[in-house]
Amino acid sequence: MNDQKRETTPAAHLSGLTKQFPGFKLGPLDLVLEPGTVVALVGPNGAGKTTTLNCMAGLMVPDEGGTEVYGAQVHSSRTEYRRDVGYVGEEGGFFQRWTVSRNLAFLAELLPGWSRDRAQQLSERIALPMDKPVGKLSRGNKTKLALVAAMAHRPRLLLLDEPTSGLDPVVRAEVLDLLWEIIEDGEHAVLYSTHVLSDINRLADELVFLRDGQIVLRTGRDELSERWRRVSFRLSDDDLKLAGIVEHRRVRAEHQVITRDSEETLRQLTELGAEAVEVSRMSVDEIAVQILKEGHHVARTEG
Repeated sequence: MNDQKRETTPAAHLSGLTKQFPGFKLGPLDLVLEPGTVVALVGPNGAGKTTTLNCMAGLMVPDEGGTEVYGAQVHSSRTEYRRDVGYVGEEGGFFQRWTVSRNLAFLAELLPGWSRDRAQQLSERIALPMDKPVGKLSRGNKTKLALVAAMAHRPRLLLLDEPTSGLDPVVRAEVLDLLWEIIEDGEHAVLYSTHVLSDINRLADELVFLRDGQIVLRTGRDELSERWRRVSFRLSDDDLKLAGIVEHRRVRAEHQVITRDSEETLRQLTELGAEAVEVSRMSVDEIAVQILKEGHHVARTEG
């Protein structure tokens, strides 16, 4: 996806985006999302992920700053951006007593660029029960309906808020398969929030870590995989000052560390004469847990 030719205009550009509530402040956030990229907005509940996406989708007005979608200002009198944005949020905004089919027909009349063929194709692909009232749908089918509604007008920017949260394993796999089919063409820019860290292994090109309303780190998924390692070794010196160490434990004569700069850590261990050195890879979701635990410290040392 990253190797696709990129347009000169960003898919989304957040500039000083700020939103404040009693006891919580989001931002200021500065973020550029390029066409053809899939970015995971990673953070615990309450970090500000939903507020960020709501501001980007035009559902919430920021106190300061703003968002442009393919050059169109979201919070202005212009509505060009709406054609380019597909949004899946916690609340779908559907008529609960209407059937799935009737809700989609209503959206077809309301939204510019809606493709009935596209909506039908996606609905059949994920086996949506078209004649069932939305209020009687399972959580998984409500998520599927929201995805169809977000994709039927072929938006260039997808904003997805916790798209797999609370789904059973079978439905979650179906939703991930659909998302993968949608984004693998490289034509869509996608920003999706998650605290289900295993999702990022499959979908994300880049990760943006959000904690307490602030971006603490933005990095490539592959870069994390290459740099972070678990390392165990034997060394008599207890007062270790190794580069990149995020976590350090001593188990009898063995040191066990997690490093975010494995190349430099291993170089220093060689110089110190460490013995019985063993190195193991970490999954992206394991690394993400460490980054969220360390927060600003990791962000500061990463760059």
